[in-house]
Amino acid sequence: MTNTSGNSNAPHSHPLLRRRDGHHARVTFEELFFDLVYVFAVTQFSHELLTNLNLTGVIETLILWFAVWLGWQYTCWVTNWFDPETPRIRRLIFAVMLAGLLMASAIPGAFGERGLIFALAYVAIQVGRTAYIVWELGPDHPLAANYRRMLGWVSIAAVFWIAGAFVEHEARMALWAIAVLCEYVSPMFGFPIPGLGRSKTSDWTIEGAHLAERCQLFCIVALGETLLATGATMARAESWDVPILSALLATFLGTLAMWWLYFGTSSKDATDAITHSDDPGRIGAYFHYVHAILVAGIIATAVGNDLVLAHPHDGLKVAYALMLSGGPAIYLLGSAVYKKVVYGVLPVSHMAGVAALLALIPVAPFVDLLTMGWLTTIVMLATGFWEGRLVRKRRKTARPQATH
Repeated sequence: MTNTSGNSNAPHSHPLLRRRDGHHARVTFEELFFDLVYVFAVTQFSHELLTNLNLTGVIETLILWFAVWLGWQYTCWVTNWFDPETPRIRRLIFAVMLAGLLMASAIPGAFGERGLIFALAYVAIQVGRTAYIVWELGPDHPLAANYRRMLGWVSIAAVFWIAGAFVEHEARMALWAIAVLCEYVSPMFGFPIPGLGRSKTSDWTIEGAHLAERCQLFCIVALGETLLATGATMARAESWDVPILSALLATFLGTLAMWWLYFGTSSKDATDAITHSDDPGRIGAYFHYVHAILVAGIIATAVGNDLVLAHPHDGLKVAYALMLSGGPAIYLLGSAVYKKVVYGVLPVSHMAGVAALLALIPVAPFVDLLTMGWLTTIVMLATGFWEGRLVRKRRKTARPQATH
């Protein structure tokens, strides 16, 4: 098996599959259009977290975020294998897109009166899409067994999603957390189902560069939402005085540092890592797990940015301090694991950045939001400069070796 073209015989034997000719499978306009729903979903999360900035709100947001990410992730694997420009797959994407729009619209009331709507929309995405692919593949295609196992697990999770919609508060949180775990943990063990066996990551004949690019585009979506939130808060400000302009600069530079840490120091190498891996399915699975953490950090950082812009002179509550330091720290942790997958080493710069961000929390009672915003931005910029220097050195050392 080659990592970009997959199994040389069987995966080519279905008219809906992408043609694997050794070239980079491009991201299609259908996929980009599909991602627009997730621009809205990410916006919903940052707004919801901002209005429920407490422990319960954070747990609820995490459960819903992991669900929304799963909907995108599983669809991403479908479009990696199947050609989105064929009419039947295009219709599937648009159907999932409609259900995703309904699901994202229900996010603010998902733990209230819209719980059943959220659960039904989500189940329709996961079970409906997987069942359709099983039907299209038929019983004998090499990918069919994997999708039958997957259908089993998303159906098990669906029971918990639907059941959770009929209970309230902590019981709903518990049942939906179990549903999320079903869909996150089962791929780690190959979707094991009694009588159907389990899948191996080496059987997941993915196109590596396409999968890496899809993850990168989602990061752009999330970072774009951060800028949108900054602009919207700025537009609502009554007067644009020096503190507001200073807050704008701090939040923009912080977002720029996050962009640089991902796209300036690792995105191209990540594409190479998955493309040249002996087991691209396993690396692809790692990428999706890690990006759930990365984007969660971006969403939390967007909430912190909004607080800085809206109330620059306010003192820091504990929740504010945790959000301002915690969002970037989560992002750096996700980025560190991402680079461990790509380079095989955990970056010291990121771990030092996480330590510095956590060290800022005890400082919070003595400063205002604007000062804290600048302190976290300085940490992110310093981490970015440090990591950039290390990457340049790494590439210089790798270049002479590549010539031999």
